[in-house]
Amino acid sequence: MWILSFLPDVFIHIMFTAGLLGVIAGFVLGIIPVIKRYQLPIQIISILVLTFAVFLEGGLADNNAWLAKVQEQEVKVAESQIESAKTNTKIVTKFITNTQVIKEAGDTVVQYIDREVKVFDNECKIPGAAIVSHDAAVSGKSIDQALKSDSIIKTDQHDQLTKPPEKKSWRDYLPK
Repeated sequence: MWILSFLPDVFIHIMFTAGLLGVIAGFVLGIIPVIKRYQLPIQIISILVLTFAVFLEGGLADNNAWLAKVQEQEVKVAESQIESAKTNTKIVTKFITNTQVIKEAGDTVVQYIDREVKVFDNECKIPGAAIVSHDAAVSGKSIDQALKSDSIIKTDQHDQLTKPPEKKSWRDYLPK
């Protein structure tokens, strides 16, 4: 309610008390002859002030309830931000660690491939060990894990794919 932003809480409580005392005074003090003359206007004004004050008290109570809920949610948000910061730190640390491990494993694979490719460089064929080590690097394994003593390296399909296809003449494309 917009009026609550202008009126202090104490003023609303004073208005409620004044309206309540006015209603009581209007009914009780009606026996005094000087006041009996003003009894009806006092009662009407006091009832209107009391009604308006009760309305404002209800709005004030509702406003205070919402403020309490807002404060409660602000505490929860602050707690979740702290948890989020902790989790982000863990994620960054884990990411840096994983990146470092992958980089180290990749460096050893690159060194191994360079050493093996130099041996077969004149033949222009990729050695099977290089293929296995490349596959190991892609899967995040080290050379020791990829190359075992009982590993069988098959390069027939790979060598076949490296041969250029036979050239066809334009007659091969004509319908038969």
